[in-house]
Amino acid sequence: MSTDATPDPLVFGQRLQILRTRRGLTQDQLGGLVGRSGSWVRALESGRLKTPKLDVILRFAEVLRIRELADLTGDQSKRANLFAGPGHPRFAAVREALNTLQLGAGREAPSPAHLTARLARAWSARHAAPRHRDVIGALLPDLIYDAQAAVRQSGTVADRKAAQARLAEVYFLAQFFCAYQPDAPLVWRVAERGMVAAQDSEDPHTIGLAAWLTTQAHRESTHLDAADAVTLETLRYLEPLLPDADADVRAVAGALTVEAGLTAARRGETGTAWRYWDEARRLAETLPGSYFHPVTSFCQAVMGAHAVTVAVELHAGRESTRQAARAEAEAIPSRPRRARHRIEQARAYHLDGQPDVALATLAQANETAPETVQYNGHARRIILEELEAKGPQRRRRASELSARLGLLTT
Repeated sequence: MSTDATPDPLVFGQRLQILRTRRGLTQDQLGGLVGRSGSWVRALESGRLKTPKLDVILRFAEVLRIRELADLTGDQSKRANLFAGPGHPRFAAVREALNTLQLGAGREAPSPAHLTARLARAWSARHAAPRHRDVIGALLPDLIYDAQAAVRQSGTVADRKAAQARLAEVYFLAQFFCAYQPDAPLVWRVAERGMVAAQDSEDPHTIGLAAWLTTQAHRESTHLDAADAVTLETLRYLEPLLPDADADVRAVAGALTVEAGLTAARRGETGTAWRYWDEARRLAETLPGSYFHPVTSFCQAVMGAHAVTVAVELHAGRESTRQAARAEAEAIPSRPRRARHRIEQARAYHLDGQPDVALATLAQANETAPETVQYNGHARRIILEELEAKGPQRRRRASELSARLGLLTT
């Protein structure tokens, strides 16, 4: 049998057109998302323009959420995962628990108080751990089985609704774990189960959280209209409740308002994006200064981090670095959220043409929570781009980060 590789018949432009169409984007929309025109994308796809440089290819990959760079370039000799991590050692056990169907009564459900306390400890451990998937991956299988058993064994309608709220929260935790793992459809199944359980609970706080996570899943898949539909409908549902709502419900409304702003920013709608950010900031100011939402991380301290992301998504280089300089990472009481903020700051500096500062900021993120950097597609894109930099010092720093995080696969 011949061992010769079959030549790839598709050129870059054809691959780009296929991947763009799969995402449901027009040429004008894709051009806007990468800071170019629709006619420029059209010229690339038709072959009138040659394959762009690596930094542009990586930008396409980021916008189109391409998990394997070779899917866009066609070069199978250099493989690099962008938006899927290497697969956590505990992922198989978590996936098995999510996929297992249990209909019998063989497992005795824990008490509601016990399950609630375990969930609280899981969220607390996640925020304190530099490698949070190690922690929650160990807890999730039993939490999934026990929360499902609690729903099945509920004795009254009220008990069942409360149990559905706890089950939904377990699915929220699972969605954090499964993000960027090598099974994208599983993330959607978990998100849908969380939404169904939340609606069955009839609890506004739980429904808001399910919508918050579903919105992110839609936006990360470039389904911006679907993201808006979920966000805005849920905000309409929550708005009449806010005058008498507790801090948790107000925080979820604030987090959803941020999501509306980020979706607008992804579209390039500057005024709308900042208007939503202002509304979210006003909601944050109604919360106690020490308040921190355990699922969304919404609090007063995180609003600066959100401002950085809004500016970056708008491709506003100067504004993004201004916001990055103002936002204090150490005030955020969560290691993975602090690391994510550092990544957003790195995106801002990279966008503004400061790659050395971007790499240094990613190194800070790595010190805070290395797993967050390892599984973050934006961080991976910056590092991969800087591996091709002209300056040897930048290449060396990018190579060191890449080696520490295991970003390249062969």
